[in-house]
Amino acid sequence: MKTFGLVGFPNAGKSSLFNALTNSEVLAAPYPFATVDAHVGIASVPDARLSQLAELSGSSTRTAAQIQFSDIGGLVEGAHKGEGLGNQFLSHIREVDAIVYVLRAFASADLPLEADPATQLELLEVELSLADYESAQRQLEKRQRQLKGDVSLREEVDLLAQTSEILSSGTPIYRSSLSERDRQALANNFLLTNKPSLVLVNIDEDKLENESATDKTAIQKLLDIPASEIITMCVSLEAEIALLPTEEQAAMLSELGLGEGGLANFAQAAYRLLSLRTFFTTGEKETRAWTFPAGASARECAGAIHTDFARGFIRAETIAFEELLACGSWVAAKQQGKVRSEGKDYRPEDGDVMEFRFNV
Repeated sequence: MKTFGLVGFPNAGKSSLFNALTNSEVLAAPYPFATVDAHVGIASVPDARLSQLAELSGSSTRTAAQIQFSDIGGLVEGAHKGEGLGNQFLSHIREVDAIVYVLRAFASADLPLEADPATQLELLEVELSLADYESAQRQLEKRQRQLKGDVSLREEVDLLAQTSEILSSGTPIYRSSLSERDRQALANNFLLTNKPSLVLVNIDEDKLENESATDKTAIQKLLDIPASEIITMCVSLEAEIALLPTEEQAAMLSELGLGEGGLANFAQAAYRLLSLRTFFTTGEKETRAWTFPAGASARECAGAIHTDFARGFIRAETIAFEELLACGSWVAAKQQGKVRSEGKDYRPEDGDVMEFRFNV
């Protein structure tokens, strides 16, 4: 399961966000380092298609796709030198698949605003970049010694040298001019700023009533990153709504004009960040959403359910979600010839509904 690390300065709202996403009770307090050890929890990815399929099939239960979040202790300036939680903090980030920068955009009596979101992001990126620089330098020196006896390492040495130069200025790899090919070549070096990243701006509840305050275009200009990488949310409000009974949450979100809510939008954005896709299985007992990486084969998707499904794979009976909904039932879809028989090399599309045939 893919893990997203929540990273930010102390009291940015990381723990409150983590609790709301994962239904946890991690301490969220207005003082530095309320979180010391990383906390890990599971969050469901909201998907309206799941409910529609469950109703169509009369399913007894429904299970959403899931992703994992890690609430990492607050970073401080000088973390790459060991300040604050230092190396402990950085080691926790190395374990995640993607980084979510949580930036606070408001002040309060307990939490004076020391910097705007753009400055917070810059400081966070500099700390992680300098930590990466030290790591890249160590690896470069090691490869340079090995190069004397193995000239095939020349390309790797040159790339590490270029990477070190970029990082030395505090520029993260994902903001650099390195090509996607170069970034993939660096994957085994486990550099922090080579991970995909997303920005969550934690705004005050009062700002929700002012559309200009939550305008992504304005925040995009402030942070100088694509709007698609920015989520705005009042974390404290979303956390309060998450405590309500499920049936009351939708009514409250609607009353506040928040649509599906910030948590849903955020979870979906995080899911897309790693190019994750969803296929469904559905029946009277259960309708379930399953996660797979874009480009995976039908056989690999079968393995997500059980290794036996992949080992003895015969075929995948497949139909697109929209087509199945239009037909009204799986039986009707088969009668109309809408259900396709796909082999092990078929590349499922997001929203495919599948039944796997296997023999072991």
